[in-house]
Amino acid sequence: MLRRFFYPLLALTLCCNLTLASSSDQKDQSKDSKDDDSFYHGTGINDLNAIGNRNVGCNRGLGNWYSLDTQVKMGREFSQQVEMSQHLITDPVVNEYVNRIGQNLVRNSDSRLPFTIKILDIEEPNAFALPGGFMYVHAGTILLADDESELAGVMAHEIGHVAACHAARQATRGTFASIAMIPVMVMTGGLAGIGINEAANLAIPATFSKFGRGFEAQADYLGIQYAYKSGYDPVGMINFFEKLEALEKKKPGFFLKVYQDHPQTPDRIEKSQHEIATILPPRNEYIIDTSEFQQVKKRLALIMKHRQLNDAKGENPELRRTVDNKTDNKTQDDDRPVIKRKDQ
Repeated sequence: MLRRFFYPLLALTLCCNLTLASSSDQKDQSKDSKDDDSFYHGTGINDLNAIGNRNVGCNRGLGNWYSLDTQVKMGREFSQQVEMSQHLITDPVVNEYVNRIGQNLVRNSDSRLPFTIKILDIEEPNAFALPGGFMYVHAGTILLADDESELAGVMAHEIGHVAACHAARQATRGTFASIAMIPVMVMTGGLAGIGINEAANLAIPATFSKFGRGFEAQADYLGIQYAYKSGYDPVGMINFFEKLEALEKKKPGFFLKVYQDHPQTPDRIEKSQHEIATILPPRNEYIIDTSEFQQVKKRLALIMKHRQLNDAKGENPELRRTVDNKTDNKTQDDDRPVIKRKDQ
């Protein structure tokens, strides 16, 4: 009986593109450690001149079952869900500017995919990249950044996730975990059990933004290199980390809510500082800020403020009062409600 169900379920699981089953922290740490070994000691990983010709994790095999074409298809499907559930910033000036920064970073990265970059009308500072090169930057990220290098650092980090195929590799891990659970699912619910899990994953596209600490550290490492190669001061990424740390102190629980799967901020700062000092050759000049960034930031702040005012008006509709024809003209002209007395 078990064998009868096992093979159809195995085929179903292997065909599913979007299984992201969770595992214990101990297992995640072990996998992250193996990833660190293969990543940080990979051929040419520190060779900045080889950026664009390196493989930083997208080789298909046991660690990644998904081709680039499949990843693009996955990302496109999830991007549609994101845009159905969230509002986009549609201002052409803001979008053109952010896209120009992002596309320049992509050209100076290891990614082999074209990027689609959009801005979400969300105040919390964050960004995420879906598989296949679909990146979303929260408006709050631009407003929190003090200069262009900080924004570039955040975007470079997300490009690092795509360049290293972290979503595909994480999905592969989830598929392995699902296969291991098939016999248990058969005994406790069979096909229906898998269906529920799949439906839950399909409903949460932001799952792809929640990577283990090993993948986050790798994205930091690559992001620093991409920002540097694009001409930016790589310290911009560290400066943004420090802002997140300050936010956590100001609003306890914020970091845990939004960045719960990222490495702790002090650790990221220390590690990134070490990598900048040991890997990147010093330069006389870096791009830190531009007047255009400051103009776009002010423009976006006005857009957000205007939207918030409109939302506030929409939340408090005015009630229209009906006119009582039995009242005199003076009462009709008075906006105050009339209290009718009962006849004695």
